[in-house]
Amino acid sequence: MEKSEKGNGVAPATRSPMALMGSSRNENQEVNTSMRTAETMLRLVPMALGVAALVVMLKNSQSNDFGSVSYSDLGAFRYLVHANGICAGYSLLSAIIAAVPRPSTMPRAWTFFLLDQILTYIILGAAAVSTEVLYLANKGDSAITWSAACGTFAGFCHKATIAVVITFVAVICYAVLSLVSSYRLFTKFDAPVNYPSKTIEATVFHG
Repeated sequence: MEKSEKGNGVAPATRSPMALMGSSRNENQEVNTSMRTAETMLRLVPMALGVAALVVMLKNSQSNDFGSVSYSDLGAFRYLVHANGICAGYSLLSAIIAAVPRPSTMPRAWTFFLLDQILTYIILGAAAVSTEVLYLANKGDSAITWSAACGTFAGFCHKATIAVVITFVAVICYAVLSLVSSYRLFTKFDAPVNYPSKTIEATVFHG
């Protein structure tokens, strides 16, 4: 009788299900950590931009032979200062909360979503109103005999333009944050309204 000989090769080691689960868990943790770090940095950027626009506008005043002008003389620029201050404070607070490794819950996701949306519209409104004031200061309005003022107060208009441009960059950051919070909310959780299922009962009449 002939005996079949088995090769002396070593079979490849197979990983146990527990090892595979542990590996996938570590990979998920690394992904979550990277996403949390990216979101934290993204929330810190508009804080820096808001502080920069705030400081530029607060120091914006000019005096010459024709008079003096300051940001506080115009309601739109006061609104810009307040909006940037509020958004900078929110950005810092939300960045601290986002940096803490906590499980994502529905109340937390909805809070970030709503506040990101509100702050986006606040800062967008401030930038839009200030842009209109700058346009009138540069071009004037002949229909209401409003003469251009930037020819006389060029330095004031230049600083105001810088503050408005910085604010629009912050608007872009907030728009991105709104998309991120929206994606995180609506991909993980359903709407917080539970619609009761309605059943239709059919009554059968027997003749």
